[in-house]
Amino acid sequence: MTSPNPQPSFGRRGELLVAIQFALMLLFAVTPVWHPGLSPVLIADLLLPRLILAVPFALAALVLAALGSHHIRDYLTPLPYPVDHNRLVQHGVYALVRHPLYTSLLSAALAWTLYTLSLAHLLLSIVGFLFFDVKARKEEAWLSERHPEYRAYAKRVRKFIPYLY
Repeated sequence: MTSPNPQPSFGRRGELLVAIQFALMLLFAVTPVWHPGLSPVLIADLLLPRLILAVPFALAALVLAALGSHHIRDYLTPLPYPVDHNRLVQHGVYALVRHPLYTSLLSAALAWTLYTLSLAHLLLSIVGFLFFDVKARKEEAWLSERHPEYRAYAKRVRKFIPYLY
């Protein structure tokens, strides 16, 4: 008889987490913009403020995705389980946040949410943040097993938002 597993099973290498991530991304992409109570005139009048708020997050998403991918290019995998030959990357953008690729997706979602003022996308962004927090926690458990220095790195560098979280 086996003992109950206190943690949910996400697949041997996190395959279920990847499937959930892609489902969330697809859901975000096909969800219609919904901003109850805002008239088309008000939305049009707010174009400049929406752009001022959204563009920095969109640019941050692009920079984080590019630099994050570049710095781990030899170890990049869609799965949260680290590849066998991986090394712990702590330089470049990984010195600012531990998960720049997740942060880039969250930044892109926030940029779209701010641009469209969509309540539906705000709710999905919150769900996405919670999801990536769980996914990162599982990935970090695997990285800690492989790299004893990961715990010290995690104490120095924030998960998603530099200096905050």
